[in-house]
Amino acid sequence: MEICKTNEFGTVLAYIYVIEIQKRGLPHAHILLTLDSESKIRTKDDIDKFVSAELPDPCTDLRLFRIVTKCMDKCINSPCMRDGQCCKSFSKQFQDDTEENVNGYPIYRRRATEPVQVGKYSIDNRWVVPYNPWLLKTFNAHINVEVCASVKSVKYLYKYVYKGHDAASVKIQKEGALDHDEILSFVEGRYQQPIVYQDGQGTQAIERAALRKTTLTSWFELHKNDPSAHNISYSDIPQYYVFDKSATNWKKRQRGGQNVIERLPVVSILDTERYYLRMLLLRKSGAISVDEILTVNGLRCITFQQACQGYGLLRGDQQWRDALNEAAQFQSPRQLRMLFAMICGFGGVEDVPDLWVQHQVSLCEDFVHRYSEQTGPHYALADIEELLTSYNLSLQKLHLPTVDLPASVLERANFDVVEEQAKANSYTMQLYCEQRNVVEILLSAVYNNAADTPKYYFLDGP
Repeated sequence: MEICKTNEFGTVLAYIYVIEIQKRGLPHAHILLTLDSESKIRTKDDIDKFVSAELPDPCTDLRLFRIVTKCMDKCINSPCMRDGQCCKSFSKQFQDDTEENVNGYPIYRRRATEPVQVGKYSIDNRWVVPYNPWLLKTFNAHINVEVCASVKSVKYLYKYVYKGHDAASVKIQKEGALDHDEILSFVEGRYQQPIVYQDGQGTQAIERAALRKTTLTSWFELHKNDPSAHNISYSDIPQYYVFDKSATNWKKRQRGGQNVIERLPVVSILDTERYYLRMLLLRKSGAISVDEILTVNGLRCITFQQACQGYGLLRGDQQWRDALNEAAQFQSPRQLRMLFAMICGFGGVEDVPDLWVQHQVSLCEDFVHRYSEQTGPHYALADIEELLTSYNLSLQKLHLPTVDLPASVLERANFDVVEEQAKANSYTMQLYCEQRNVVEILLSAVYNNAADTPKYYFLDGP
């Protein structure tokens, strides 16, 4: 990679990238660089050295000026414009100086200058996408460069580059021949797969599952045979032992334990028993059976939730604070708001307003970044209000601050034009000819405002 060879940004310790191919354009890459300690970008002077959000002076660097005005400016006919509003929040505000860290992101310098004419549009620094001059002049292409100013913004970068790619089925066949196995395409290509249970085999399936060893049952066995493992919780065991899948048991690590990162899989609070079992496994060590986990002060509880209550883990709202704190490390704000609404709907929270105040920063992070610290919480609360309707709740019922935002405004705030267009293109490619015909008829009816255009359709299928 050219960036690593030239050390233009400093010494690169690590990098990750993913190639994305969108239907509306050429392939492009999302790249995340990790610099060594001496090269890290910390101050506003460092940021200004590597990233610019201003139009260059054509008198001093005409080539760069032409590239920026061609590749790095937002205008009214950009794909991200919807109803006259840019989903990327352009135009930005003028900014005399760069600010290093505002909610995890820098605010780049955009000094007020005279606008320049680009084609039929007039633009100034408010419309410039942040870029690195060296990269632009090296590749002569659109390259958006941003500084990751805090740890909390890193999770979005990693989630974005690992979000996965679109998939399509391609087959070469003879001209005029029809050779399409729809059943095979369904089995191999669908995102969701059917599970079939044969009548009369349910008992056998249960018996096989009961005999199968898992990492958890093997953890119980480990405590019976290895006293040195008694003080290690289930979540920490991979640091000291490795699971042998062929032998289905835990074996002591010989090396490399210090480089292991362990985390139990996330469990929805709707899956009540597994959720509380996970809570117990995070705290309890040395158990040799499920019965021992369920036993508190000599009394066997019926459910894991009762065991958590017996251990004092459910006092007040601490469990919900812990759940939101853990989720905030790797979930997006939108997912956190969904979790918050779910907790309010099913969790029996004692003090919802306090829970909101304690986690407001992480719940509002995306809206604060997109709008401002003042208006971001209003958008977040409006989104939570909409999510709460599924649980027959409202902000007012939970004694949370009420807001009044039009539904269209909130929909636009949560709407990513590019992402939704990519989804539409992906789903369209999965249609066969009859399905495509139906979709085209329906879309034509939606976009055709003529009075004689039919608006009611009945679709019947097997």
